[in-house]
Amino acid sequence: MAIGETIRNRRTIKAFKPDPIPEAEWTAWLEAASHAPNHRMTEPWEVLVVGPNARAELNHKTDFGQAPLVLAILSKPAPTPLDRDENLMASACFAQNFQLAAHEAGAGVFWSSIGASPRNRAILGVPEDYDVVGVFGVGYPAEVPPAKPRTPIAGKIKRLP
Repeated sequence: MAIGETIRNRRTIKAFKPDPIPEAEWTAWLEAASHAPNHRMTEPWEVLVVGPNARAELNHKTDFGQAPLVLAILSKPAPTPLDRDENLMASACFAQNFQLAAHEAGAGVFWSSIGASPRNRAILGVPEDYDVVGVFGVGYPAEVPPAKPRTPIAGKIKRLP
């Protein structure tokens, strides 16, 4: 699949089949994701595998669409506010790369911000100086929603003098 097609066809998956994803597969997607751009090669992302107890305690409204795998992606602490922003941006690129690698392999991802709340950070055991980029349900889609219309990019381009 060409990268443009992969990007255009990726969807947020809200319902998953129960079929497990072999660990070798999802770790390969994470490995591919680790080629995300990042300042000074800091590789600021960390990944938590969310087990059944933590998952139940998170009590997500749809239980991540019954995904067989739940991961949390964290962004490491930084010495300055600018470095923190750079870490978050790089970690978001890592998360997007992960989603694209999963999609290319026929899997799907649901990205939730549920990990940002103090309660859920505590459940996940996230240190105070880390940021939670997201909690991700991962699996094979039970259904793939249709594409939603996008604003033409021409309306988002500004030219500076």
